[in-house]
Formats: sequence, C-alpha cells, structure tokens
Amino acid sequence: MTLDRRQLLLGSLLAGIGGTAFLSACGANDPERSGQGSGQGSTERGGTLTVLVESTSTNFDPAKSQSLAITSLGLVHRRLTAWRVTSGQPAELVPDLATDTGTAGDDGRTWTFTLKDGLLFSDGTPIRAQDVKWGLERSFAAAFSGGLTYHKDLLAGADGYAGPFEGARLDSIATPDEKTIVFTLERPYGDWGWIASTPAFAPVPEGKGAEADYGLRPIASGPYAVTANQQGVRIELTRNERWSADTDEVRPALPDTVVFSLGQSADVVSQRLAADSGDDQSAFGASFVSPAQLAQVAANPSVKDRLVTSESGALAFLALNTSRGPLRDVNVRKAFQYAVDKAGFQVASAGTAALAGEVATTLITDGIAGREEFDLYGAPAEGDPARAKQLLADAGFPQGLSGLRLLVSQDNNGAAKGQAVQASLAQAGIQVVLDVRDSDAYYAAVNDVNPDEYDLALASWQPDFPSANANIQPLFASNQIGGGGYNSARYSNPAVDAAIEQAQAAVDPDAAAAAWVAIDKQVMADSPVVPLIYTRNSFLRGSKVTNFFIGAFPAYPNYLAAGVAQ
Repeated sequence: MTLDRRQLLLGSLLAGIGGTAFLSACGANDPERSGQGSGQGSTERGGTLTVLVESTSTNFDPAKSQSLAITSLGLVHRRLTAWRVTSGQPAELVPDLATDTGTAGDDGRTWTFTLKDGLLFSDGTPIRAQDVKWGLERSFAAAFSGGLTYHKDLLAGADGYAGPFEGARLDSIATPDEKTIVFTLERPYGDWGWIASTPAFAPVPEGKGAEADYGLRPIASGPYAVTANQQGVRIELTRNERWSADTDEVRPALPDTVVFSLGQSADVVSQRLAADSGDDQSAFGASFVSPAQLAQVAANPSVKDRLVTSESGALAFLALNTSRGPLRDVNVRKAFQYAVDKAGFQVASAGTAALAGEVATTLITDGIAGREEFDLYGAPAEGDPARAKQLLADAGFPQGLSGLRLLVSQDNNGAAKGQAVQASLAQAGIQVVLDVRDSDAYYAAVNDVNPDEYDLALASWQPDFPSANANIQPLFASNQIGGGGYNSARYSNPAVDAAIEQAQAAVDPDAAAAAWVAIDKQVMADSPVVPLIYTRNSFLRGSKVTNFFIGAFPAYPNYLAAGVAQ
C-alpha cells in the first residue's frame, strides 16, 4: 500500500478516534501479544507475497507519492538515504543510493552526497547524480504534484520553480560530476538527511518521466519493477535483475514476486487472513484490524499468533481553535486539559484502555529519538471536572462555555468517539455541538481557514519521518495554518516559530533533540491542543509470511523485509 499523507492521517484518525484498536506498547511485538512464528530473521527467498489493500489505487510515481520509506514505493525506488527498521528499535537513518547520510557544510546550509559505485536502473542505464536532480526538479511540475513538499520549501531559489520540462533547472541542486550532488538550502536544516529519504529523492532518468502515467510503469532503481498494473484490481512487481543486493542494506528482497491486490474490504481481509487458506497464507493486510475482530483474534489461538502490533503510532489529540472566541484565552484552554476524560476516550476508541494505546501528555510521539516523557498539567486520566470548572471561573466563565462546535470525521464510527469527548466536556460545564463530516469535508475544514470555522476538532498526526521536527513543525508552525497545512489549532506564537527554525537548524542530533523537547513544553504551556492517546496499529498476516514486524517507528509493517516461507 502506498501510504500517503491523507491516508496516513485518515488511518491515524480512524485509529485514534474512529474505532481501530491497538495493543499497549508494553506488549507490542512480543510472543504473547503480537505473535510467535513471524519467521523473523528468515532469509528464505522465493514465492509470491500478496498485500491486501483497501484502496483501489496506488501510485509508484515518486514525485506524486507520500509513501513512507518502508512501504510499497521503497520496493521499486531507492532514495539517497533510507530507514533501517528492525523489530522494537527506533528507525535509523542509513545510506541508500549514497555512500553516507550526507555531509553538512556552511552550518547546515549545504549538504553533499556521493553515489555508490555500480548503481543501475532496471533498463540497464547507470544511475547518476543528474538523475536524482532530474527526479527532484520533476516534482516541482504541476502535473506531478501531490507528494511530500519538504524539499520544495527548503531548496534555495525554488520559490516559483515549475519543473524542468521547459528547460529551467534549479541551481540549488548542483551535480559537479556523475557521482556527486550538492544541495544549497534557504536556511540551515539539520534533518536534511531524513528529507533525502522521502519519495522525490528517487532517481528518474534525465529527460524521462514527462508522461502523466509514468507511475504505472516507472523505471525502477529498487529490487522490483512494476510489470503488471491493472488499476483498481492488481499490481504485480517482479525482480529487477539490475539491482544489486551488495549496495542495499535495507532491502533483502526475499519474494520473487510482490502482488498488491486492490479494493479489498478491510473487514473481509481480516476474515480471510484468519481463515488462512490458499494464497491468503502468503498475504498480509495493509489495513488495521478492527476492534471487534481483535476480540475474535484474541480468542482464537491459531490466529492471535499472527497478529502484529506497533509500539508507537499517531498522536490523537483535541485541537482547540486558538483564533476563536474564548479559546483565544490561554487560561480557558488550560481548563480543557482537565475537562477531557482520556480514559473514556481510550474505551471509546477500542473498547478497553489496554487496546487503545497509552494516555498522551506530550506532543512528540513514542519511538522518536530524544523524546522526553513529561506532564505539565498532571490531570488524572479520567479528567478533573471540578478543576476545569474552577479554571473557567477564574478566566471569567463561571457558567462554563456553550455553543462550541466540535469537528469530527464520520469515518469508522468517528461520531461515537466525538460523543465520548462531548460527554466528558459536559461534565466540566463545556457544552459542545458535534459537527460530523465525511473525510473530504473534514480535511477541507482542517486544511483551509474559512469564515465557518470550527471551535474544536478531533485530529491525529504521525510524522513523515522519525524526528521530533516532523512532530512539531507541521502542527504548530504558524505558516501551516490554512493553505493545505495541518495546524488545526490555528496556533500562532512568534516565539515558537523562532524556536522551531532554530531547532531545525541544529545539525548536532543531541542539541536538536533538546531543542525540540523544550518546544514541546513551550507549546503545551500554551495549551493549543489536548493530547489524548498514543495510538497503536494492529495488522494480521497469513501463516507463511515471514519477517513481518513493526519497529518502534513508524507504526506500519516493514514491507521491505517481509518474505514467504516455501
């Protein structure tokens, strides 16, 4: 499954507020909770691995993709850097096409990479620095929009650039020879190595990829090439014989063939995998297992050993629109930290607290290096309505608040989760009206400021790469308000904006981690959101699928590692 930002957000939203269940972190991936017999560590090659996908489409065009580095796109395309993901361990940034994870210069304003020797495309032509440059420039063309945009905001001179097809090139991407590529940024940026692992850094042969449907049969740099693509039905990947395992430390490429079976109902997929017959023995589901099915799985000894659950996930949170009415007052917003019953939200999310994921008190999610556990407010998980009422009274609202609008996505019974929050707020004297919308209307409201604004919104977030930078900046930088951004709290604090830019400029990982923790605390002191839970994701596999595991980040199986027992 190509997991793009909308799919990730929707999946996380469903996980956090729409009814998908998760096991607690303490049991994730251990034999009792996530299943023995995963074949972890197997190096057996051969067979056909099938991925059962709910979506009816997937895109292998790197310019258009928002795919995580370890999911479907990574089977076909390599990037300058990659993520080494192992069971129970944080993701590690490692070289992929490049010989290292990048050398910073000019205090982080320039980054230099050197390509490995002997790299070939699936058509037999050499992979050159110029092909990486072309692929990145191609992502600026309007016809190939939709992918992650971090590089577009950071490359010097990129404002207004419209791609290479009319002959314009980006001077901020220099290729002094076929093995060297140098990036010049608008400002220092310590996480550029992680940015170089995002989809647009996959090479596209210079001069190629002008056709709108390039993603149906792209030229591959990874261990597999797309050899059949029946959109809405089936996509087949077979071995790219030009790929060399000697240059690739994250893709064992165990199956001979990988098939994406599209348009599969998530509920039906779980039933099929539980039955474990025929080709489904060599398949896994790309969708989360639902709460009702988790209960059935837990009661079936022959199935529960094939369930794998993440140690980390999205941050589910209640966004407080800081630009509206009484929510402009930080003291009013602090009352919400005590008004929300997080334990009740856990139960509403998954039936029991143990299945939902741990109560959240910070903005940086579990599994991110440098994260610090803290709780500025010390509110009990069940909330403290009396304390909330007192804070509201002290802020000039002795009668509480009324008429606030709570925006919720209707997907996967999201309305019921909104009702749980609504009920707990009522106990604290805060009366809200639910505004339940389909996912498109929900995201339109969150991503674009309009006169008909909401007051509160149930939301969630999983970072695009494993850095606190990707936790904090997209949600709390003021330039992410509207215009497609995800600052659902409409939070704007110049001091926080400056701190974010300073933290992004830190090249030293320890200094950066300390800066992000300080920002986490700074934002939480302003109370623009109420962290609810750190969600967990559960996935089911067939009995012949090997190496099926989830690392500490991200909360999805490592597609690149999975194989099939023969």
